[in-house]
This record gives sequence, structure tokens and C-alpha cells, in this order.
Amino acid sequence: MTTFHVDVATSGDRTVVSITGELDLDTRPQVTRALSHLDLAGRTLVLDLTNMTFIDSTGLTMLIVLRRRAHAEGWNLELHEAGTRVLHVLDLTGTREFFTLTNTPHACQTAA
Repeated sequence: MTTFHVDVATSGDRTVVSITGELDLDTRPQVTRALSHLDLAGRTLVLDLTNMTFIDSTGLTMLIVLRRRAHAEGWNLELHEAGTRVLHVLDLTGTREFFTLTNTPHACQTAA
């Protein structure tokens, strides 16, 4: 079982939140807490999913809420290195087109 971690780093106009492990009902509050204290106005939030091994519906809901928040508050959201499991969930739910995917096979841009 992979240990769950959330790490936050800031560089220039980008804030990178790295998620390691499974993003699910039990771990989503840790990500939400880490994000709640960030001032993202005019910035880009990069969720680095390189080491995320699983996402369930609560994790997907969190991503959708973050996208809506970014749109409403005027900052950018990118999903970096979304693996095949994450992409599969996005494809199954028809939400892949809502996100800017970076360094991901068949990346697509955020829908307007």
C-alpha cells in the first residue's frame, strides 16, 4: 500500500501540488486542506499526478470543483502527468476535455 502525501511548492507564478498515493474519500480532505490556504489569484495551480495511483469519484469531484473555482477566481489549473488510471476515469466520465493536461499522452486543452 502506497503512503499518501501532499506536497506544495511555489516557483514564480506557479504553485505545484504533488499528490502521491490514492486520491479517494479518505485522502481528499488532506488535499482540500492543503489547497484551502493557497492564494492562487493570477497564478497557475499545477496538480502533479505523477505518483497518484488511484482516483475515485470523490477525487474526481474535487478536481471538478477545483476547475470551477479556477474559472470563477481567475487562475489556471493544470493536471500534470495524469497516468492511465486517471485518464481512464476522466474518459469514462466525459470530463477529460474540461482539464488542461500537461506531459500526458494525447493531452487536450481546457474547454472554454
